Amino acid sequence: MPSSLLLEVPALADFNKAWAELTDWLCLLDRVIKSQKVTVGDLDDINDMIIKQKATLQDLEQRRPQLDELITAAQNLKNKTANQEARTIITDRIEKIQSQWDEVQGRLQNRRQQLHEMLKDSTQWLEAKQEAEQVLEQAKAKLESWKEISYTVDALKKQNAELKQFSKELRQWQINVDVANDMALKLLRDYSTDDTRKVQLVTDNINTTWATINKRVNEREATLEAALRLLQQFYLDLEKFLAWLTEAETTANVLQDATRKERILEDAKGVRELMKQWQDLQTEIEAHTDIFHNLDENGQKILRSLEGSDDAALLQRRLDNMNFRWSELRKKSLNIRSHLEASSDQWKRLHLSLQELLAWLQLKEDELKQQAPIGGDLPTVQKQNDTHRTFRRELKAKEPVIMSALETVRIFLTEQPLEGLEKLYQEPRELSPEERAQNVTRLLRKQADEVKTEWDKLNLRSADWQKKIDEALERLQELQEAIDELDLKLRQAEVFKGSWQPVGDLLIDSLQDHLEKVKAYRAELAPLKDNVNHVNDLAHRFPSSDIQLSQYNLNCLEDLNARWKLLKVAIDERIRQLHDAHRDFGPTSQHFLSTSVQGPWERAISPNKVPYYINHETQTTCWDHPKMTELYQSLADLNNVRFSAYRTAMKLRRLQKALCLDLLSLSAACDALDQHNLKHNDQPMDILQIINCLTTIYDRLEQEHNNLVNVPLCVDMCLNWLLNVYDTGRTGRIRVLSFKTGVISLCKAHLEDKYRYLFKQVASSTGFCDQRRLGLLLHDSIQIPRQLGEVASFGGSNIEPSVRSCFQFANNKPEIEAALFLDWMRLEPQSMVWLPVLHRVAAAETAKHQAKCNICKECPIIGFRYRSLKHFNYDICQSCFFSGRVAKGHKMHYPMVEYCTPTTSGEDVRDFAKVLKNKFRTKRYFAKHPRMGYLPVQTVLEGDNMETPASSPQLSHDDTHSRIEHYASRLAEMENSNGSYLNDSISPNESIDDEHLLIQHYCQSLNQESPLSQPRSPAQILISLESEERGELERILADLEEENRNLQAEYDRLKQQHDHKGLSPLPSPPEMMPISPQSPRDAELIAEAKLLRQHKGRLEARMQILEDHNKQLESQLHRLRQLLEQPQADAKVNGTTLSSPSTSLQRSDSSQPMLLRVVGSQTSETMGEDDLLNPPQDTSTGLEEVMEQLNNSFPSTRGHNVGSLFHMADDLGRAMETLVTVMTDDKVLE
Repeated sequence: MPSSLLLEVPALADFNKAWAELTDWLCLLDRVIKSQKVTVGDLDDINDMIIKQKATLQDLEQRRPQLDELITAAQNLKNKTANQEARTIITDRIEKIQSQWDEVQGRLQNRRQQLHEMLKDSTQWLEAKQEAEQVLEQAKAKLESWKEISYTVDALKKQNAELKQFSKELRQWQINVDVANDMALKLLRDYSTDDTRKVQLVTDNINTTWATINKRVNEREATLEAALRLLQQFYLDLEKFLAWLTEAETTANVLQDATRKERILEDAKGVRELMKQWQDLQTEIEAHTDIFHNLDENGQKILRSLEGSDDAALLQRRLDNMNFRWSELRKKSLNIRSHLEASSDQWKRLHLSLQELLAWLQLKEDELKQQAPIGGDLPTVQKQNDTHRTFRRELKAKEPVIMSALETVRIFLTEQPLEGLEKLYQEPRELSPEERAQNVTRLLRKQADEVKTEWDKLNLRSADWQKKIDEALERLQELQEAIDELDLKLRQAEVFKGSWQPVGDLLIDSLQDHLEKVKAYRAELAPLKDNVNHVNDLAHRFPSSDIQLSQYNLNCLEDLNARWKLLKVAIDERIRQLHDAHRDFGPTSQHFLSTSVQGPWERAISPNKVPYYINHETQTTCWDHPKMTELYQSLADLNNVRFSAYRTAMKLRRLQKALCLDLLSLSAACDALDQHNLKHNDQPMDILQIINCLTTIYDRLEQEHNNLVNVPLCVDMCLNWLLNVYDTGRTGRIRVLSFKTGVISLCKAHLEDKYRYLFKQVASSTGFCDQRRLGLLLHDSIQIPRQLGEVASFGGSNIEPSVRSCFQFANNKPEIEAALFLDWMRLEPQSMVWLPVLHRVAAAETAKHQAKCNICKECPIIGFRYRSLKHFNYDICQSCFFSGRVAKGHKMHYPMVEYCTPTTSGEDVRDFAKVLKNKFRTKRYFAKHPRMGYLPVQTVLEGDNMETPASSPQLSHDDTHSRIEHYASRLAEMENSNGSYLNDSISPNESIDDEHLLIQHYCQSLNQESPLSQPRSPAQILISLESEERGELERILADLEEENRNLQAEYDRLKQQHDHKGLSPLPSPPEMMPISPQSPRDAELIAEAKLLRQHKGRLEARMQILEDHNKQLESQLHRLRQLLEQPQADAKVNGTTLSSPSTSLQRSDSSQPMLLRVVGSQTSETMGEDDLLNPPQDTSTGLEEVMEQLNNSFPSTRGHNVGSLFHMADDLGRAMETLVTVMTDDKVLE
């Protein structure tokens, strides 16, 4: 719309906004309607969609007043404006949105009507499908009940009648299958835009099963007809064969009688005639051999069917008679041939016959060997079976020939006398008749034995080969059936998989339903794994039987296994995608955390899943949750607690309660961590993993403490805190160890249980921990007070001194065990002292002591109770003690005992004895015997930093200006305090404050260009400053020196002015001036003189301080020169060379009062101080000792840069001196 119209008709802007919102909503609704697809045939899905459509229609009707208001507003605008263009635009937009409204409403109504019709049709189809499946089950049961075909007339007629009845039933059941198919075709045709794959799959399965049943019925019918024909033809063929057998026996008998006539063999013509007749007989026998074998095989089938009946016995006798007569006929034929061939050379013919038989046997042996090995698939083995059956028939046919030949040889050797044999056998050389006869006998007998042996071997091998073929056939058939069954089930599963819609196209509300369906289907497919294993087991058995599967079978197995694996992967991937979508967009996603903020705040998510918060009122964004911001602001109220360990612990206690982690037990936290499989501590966790684990934790807490835990708020707040501590750069990842450290540190558990759990996380499988792993744990732990800005009080961010302290406690062992770690932690090392103090703060919250505070008079004392061990009946409450308030006559450096639980009579007696003992001790004793309330760690700049994980980003260092400002503010606090930061008994090996140590570090960095300077270690955080920062600091120092010179010049000017006016020096106190009558002029001069004297006094005080500090610095530099001139030996500490003679500086901060805790009653002894509870000292003395410590801690350097170091140290000292003096003087003026 033109902007000119908007200017002319301002109300159009609101109309356009309302119109655009309603139009966008209608477009979105239209897209949703088009994208909503249902599974045809799934009544639950259709009903759910009908309910959703009804709700959508209701939503549309609820928005009808919005449309009416828009139309009314448009009509009013048209009436109010005379601009024709605006009226036309308004009219077009109203018509367009009305048309769009009607279109969407019509589409919704049509869709709803279509869904109702689909529900009706699907119901009818499911009923028809159920009926069709019932008849299919009945048909399959009928097929399974079929018996083997019986070769009897009655049985065949009965089986044939049953088959015809079954065929009749099939024709009736065909109607049910057709009805189901018709209903399915209607669904596929009418609702093709929806998901019809389920209907198609079920229909295909029904038709496939029905076709298989009809095929088996047809095959059964053909088999019965063939059996009936065989039965009818068998007896005719048997009678015909027996008739022929009778004729053949007659012919054989006649021919046998003819061959046995006397002198028939001497008639060559007669012998030839008889041989021709024998050949004709033999030809007929060979022609009827196949007929005999078929009759015998079919007879055996009929016998099995007639088993146990009289007909079976009759048929058995007839078959036995036929076999006997057939065998005798063949023997007679062979005998006739043998007799006809008998002559003077009979032994030679027998010899040749045996040789022929041996050659035939060898040929069959080779043929049998060629049939090996067993084939690797069913068709090949079936072919081998057929070949071997033919082979065995040949053996059976040859058996009479071999038996006859052996019998002939036996008879020949028996009947022929030796005289006849010696005539038959003629040797080249002269032998005796007996030798010639023995040679013939030996030769024939040897050949006969060989034939008999080879024949038996051949039969044995043939039987063994047939056994192997039968076993292979059985196993291959079993394998093929298993393969076919598995292939069918896989195809059905693949069809179901193909029906899946892309996850991105699914509605958010349906994700859980789809996820449950896929999981249920996976459970249904679980038995399919047994089928796969069964097929593989069957395949693996073949190699053990010397059967190699064919390439076809191997390919089938490989394909089936690959399809099964792909199916499993697809299902698992589908579940993972649905689970991820449900996690990201469902109830378990970050969407449920949007309720953790209220208007005008909105929770948003960055691309790496890190949440941030938008304030729509101020149009600003921030990383911190609004409640977290309020919590941090409330923590500022605790800054008045003087002792940082207690200050930190009280802040953490408030944070712990706000996060509801004080309700979380250690066992519940461990269960949640184990449930999410957080075992690899070095692995990073992304935001969703953190949220899921925190949700599990807080869901359990909500069940136990329903009224105390708001799950979305607690999860969001705890996530915010963890990111603030371990991911300040908001990368969206923290390490598992960091997550565990943060949660376990603030959970509700015994202190030593926490220590044991945390040590276990970094210990190896053997239960030992090295320096690197301990450094990781301490690094993650120190981040907790670091996030609160309290890290300097606990030894700083460098955990290397703490690690070294622990291993020195363990006598510098390469690894430590849990017991040594616990002993060291019981000493409360400086870097971890905040954790036991947190536990004491929690224990003291509800403690009520029957005593009165000697300062604020509170009675009873709630929380910590501090009893003096110097004065009798002197108690202080925690508020007064933390704020540093004392009563008259009691000093802060006096020893005190801390109670976080009510005292017992034994403790009262013990404290009385201590008070009595301390009554006889002087202040000097307490000053010389201070007690540390924790185990200090060495913080000299030696060695490298321990490993700092890159996955836990840290805050960057402040710039030079902010650090100088920080130093100045801390020094000003020190100047204004009643005491100094250092004990008057401090030595170079004792502790100094953080600011002084940082100044020392910076002085070292000023000479970092020297190759002979202190080695650069990662722990020396200020040595790596860039040249720009050094220049910036030098400029600041120059400005301070310039200010000092200006002040000196002003002082000189005022002094000269004073001398020029001729005023004599006056006493400093103005009250000592003589009182005398004065003129007005004298009064002005006197007043001006008073002002000048006051200003002069201030300047003289300034100059005196400057001169004193300059003298101190000159003395310090003189000492430094002496140290530099002395030969130094480099000391090796943790592998890094140190050039300073003082390498053991201990940090003594205001981390907590120097208390000696007693675990049983939670009591402590302390030496009182301001911040560290030391005796008060003069300000200049405190500064002198600060600089003395700084001077003693400077590392000695050698080489050409010594003069530069002197110059820089002198400048820095003068600058700091001037800065402190000016601030002190300004404070006095105020």
